[in-house]
Amino acid sequence: MRAWRLLDRFTPVLAFLAVLGIWEAATRLLSVPSFLLPAPSVIVTAGIAVEPAIWVNHIWATLRVALIGYGVAIAVGIPLAIGLANSRFLTRTLYPMLIVIQSTPVVAVAPIIVVTLGAGDLPRVVITFLITFFPIVVSTTTGLMATPEELIELSRSLRAGRTREITQIRLPFALPYLFSALKISVTLSIIGAVVAEFVAAESGLGYFIGLSTSFFKIPQAFAGLVALVILSLLMFRSVVWVQTRFAPWSLPNSERK
Repeated sequence: MRAWRLLDRFTPVLAFLAVLGIWEAATRLLSVPSFLLPAPSVIVTAGIAVEPAIWVNHIWATLRVALIGYGVAIAVGIPLAIGLANSRFLTRTLYPMLIVIQSTPVVAVAPIIVVTLGAGDLPRVVITFLITFFPIVVSTTTGLMATPEELIELSRSLRAGRTREITQIRLPFALPYLFSALKISVTLSIIGAVVAEFVAAESGLGYFIGLSTSFFKIPQAFAGLVALVILSLLMFRSVVWVQTRFAPWSLPNSERK
């Protein structure tokens, strides 16, 4: 029984290692050129060949922009969701605008934002914010609106004010929706930072990948991609840790320990 539990726990890791093994064997048996699809061992070698200081510089540049854009999205998205959930006027006026903004391809708008805001972190933060804030607004608004009506009526019968209704009833009920949005948005923040770096940047993992491919250093570009995936997974796990630590009751039943 214990062996089956261990196997079930490590199944994702074993599946991932199996994929890497098949990838490694296929590239070697079929003699696939490294400039088309490098083997995992070649990618690791290329990553090790890059100086640690260069990795730290590029990773920090991407992480900094992603965290700032993500933080601004949370700071703007949650109050906006509260406003949308409590005001029909705001819902009718702002919600269509949000849909229009979300429907606009950020990749197409990114060069305009860079030209308008100039060089530096500001345009990249804005691009990251535009990509990440919409899920937070929509999911949080949905959670606030999904609060059972009997709880709302009970709070009003006890003469609870609107502030207490929001902070003690609606927001706690909406936490599962909010954390679901935060998990989605935290990975989108990395995407937003990389998109911005592809447009205009002098550092960052997106810039590193673009520079590597321009010199046909495909294994090195794949190493940058691996670094991006690891960074995104770490940020995702950080959000999961916060939810587990401070709001474990909001976790799905399958994730509760």
